[in-house]
Amino acid sequence: MRKLNIGLTEEQRQGVVELLNQDLANSYLLLVKTKKYHWDVIGPQFRSLHELWEEQYNALTETIDSIAERARMLGGYPVGTMEGFLKIVSLKEHSGNIPTTTEMVQNLIEDHEEIIRNLRDHVDKCSEDFHDAGTADFLTGLMEGHEEMAWMLRSFMEGQALRSDGSQAEVKQKTAVGL
Repeated sequence: MRKLNIGLTEEQRQGVVELLNQDLANSYLLLVKTKKYHWDVIGPQFRSLHELWEEQYNALTETIDSIAERARMLGGYPVGTMEGFLKIVSLKEHSGNIPTTTEMVQNLIEDHEEIIRNLRDHVDKCSEDFHDAGTADFLTGLMEGHEEMAWMLRSFMEGQALRSDGSQAEVKQKTAVGL
């Protein structure tokens, strides 16, 4: 096999592939959680969240494929097993229960925000440590996609306690009687 000659050393390329595999593992777990919530959501927001999460897991599927292909472009191999993903993932799975709709949205917001923080760090490492501007640019695009998905989810949560004019609605607290 011909050796890659793209202006990066083997060590630089391997360092970038390791970062990409971490991003791949987190994206895959987020895809699984988003798909599971898509299946499990109930309540008055069912239709809007069911459709939003379908859009998001379709976008995540494309993201996952792009990350894996980027690793191959650099001469590496993507992690491709659940065992491999679970060894390097930083997101939490939340298995064993079905959260409320609000908890589902909050969990996904937190996951997207963690991925955004990781991608910011990986963009810096690709640029500064590995001198790979191409992957830094690629990861910046992924980060922007996660920022948009997180914004959509935050907008849903923020809308829960707002009046139609955008002002903060009062939330009535239930109190226990006779305690």
